[in-house]
Amino acid sequence: MRISPQRLALALLAVGCSVSSWAQSPATVSNIQVGPRPYFLVADMVESPLKAKLQSCSNGPFKKTNFSIGHRGAAMMFPEHTQESYEAAARMGAGIVECDVTFTKDKQLVCRHAQNDLHTTTNILATPLAAKCSKPFTPYDAEKNVPATAECRTSDITLAEFKTLRGKMDAFNPMAKTAQEFMGGTANWRTDLYSGPTSGTLMTHQESIALFQKLGVKMTPELKSAAVTMPFDGFTQEAYAQKMIDEYKAAKVAPSKVFPQSFDLNDVRYWIKNEPKFGKQAVFLDGADKLADLPDLAKLISYKNEGIHIVAPPIFALLDAKDGKLVASAYAKNAKQAGLSIITWSLERSGVMASGKGGWYYQSVNHVISREGDILEALDVLAKDVGIMGIFSDWPGTVTYYASCMGQK
Repeated sequence: MRISPQRLALALLAVGCSVSSWAQSPATVSNIQVGPRPYFLVADMVESPLKAKLQSCSNGPFKKTNFSIGHRGAAMMFPEHTQESYEAAARMGAGIVECDVTFTKDKQLVCRHAQNDLHTTTNILATPLAAKCSKPFTPYDAEKNVPATAECRTSDITLAEFKTLRGKMDAFNPMAKTAQEFMGGTANWRTDLYSGPTSGTLMTHQESIALFQKLGVKMTPELKSAAVTMPFDGFTQEAYAQKMIDEYKAAKVAPSKVFPQSFDLNDVRYWIKNEPKFGKQAVFLDGADKLADLPDLAKLISYKNEGIHIVAPPIFALLDAKDGKLVASAYAKNAKQAGLSIITWSLERSGVMASGKGGWYYQSVNHVISREGDILEALDVLAKDVGIMGIFSDWPGTVTYYASCMGQK
């Protein structure tokens, strides 16, 4: 069926788009689009002044804000760390977007969540490059009940080979009998709709910098721990940390637009000492897996004394419950007392909240999580009571809606 340009324009206007914005390249997007999810979450909230306030903002306008950080782009729906995922995050108002940084066999920096995740985040097992993987695909052994396995690293292949791959949703099928089956397993609250043969465009770190400059967003690269022993063919951890910063300097990116991150305290220390302009807003990621692992006040003060200004713990570290309500945690209060700014991770990464009760990210408050709308209740406590400066999200549109409505910068 053919549709006239006039009818197309009317159809687009009916869903809140304009022909010009729909046709624009990512570099020229000016109207931020949050999609239907925030409206669904607001509608699911219990009646409260917060719900009424958020409902009052239903017509926008929505704006880009540094409070909204694209976690691996928009990874709830798009293959993480791909061009398409990054563009979606920017279109949804993320003012900062993340490239997790690792390196290839020829020591070139690329965007991947882990050096050894190509078997779950790309199509490598369906290509001749599967022969180069550190651990080849091994099918599920039903007799011994041993899951299917594989391990493919960026350091197994060159940059040129890396660029031939396509990104897919991060998943695998442990019951797989074939490599093709192994590459399945996408969670039922995600989608493979954007994982086709012409999408999932992988990116080098340098390419991500150029894209982020065009999109007009700030950047938060995370230096990932290597799966190989360091030094790797003479490539030291210090050289790795320096190379990441050097690529921003080469692209003439102002240090104020970069928030380098690491779970390794020594990386952060390196940037503070050797690249102080970038180190000034380096982010120390807290890798605590459970509440008992969280640092106390004395430890947080020691971070500040070392020149660290921003810490980034998981959401559960910052939330507690009192009388059935979400409140700021002791860790959150200690971090503020230590003079530290806080970023947290990751919203929209827990699937269906009502059935799973929030899972790992909400382990401190799972007993008071009961519905999807509780995501926005948690976000409000993090913004107002904890006072976070930003939050990573797999679907930045949710944070953008909240931030635009509540005046978050």
